[in-house]
Amino acid sequence: MSRRFALLSLCLLLAACSDPLNQENYSKLKPGMTRPEVEQLLGKPTECSGAFGFSSCTWGDQRTFISVQYGGDKVLLFSGQGLR
Repeated sequence: MSRRFALLSLCLLLAACSDPLNQENYSKLKPGMTRPEVEQLLGKPTECSGAFGFSSCTWGDQRTFISVQYGGDKVLLFSGQGLR
């Protein structure tokens, strides 16, 4: 029984660590980072939109998200909500 509990705990821990939408990754975002650097940290965005050399990409959903605004391919601003 304790072996099953240990295995279940390990699986839950690994699942939590694999979610890139967390406070630790958010704190690694910096103005001036390139789009590939951000995607290496957070993965592919859920959605992106933009025009005239500016764009905004979001990872997550309405409750838990990180949003990054780019000028060209460089981070200008970013925000997050519901991060652990």
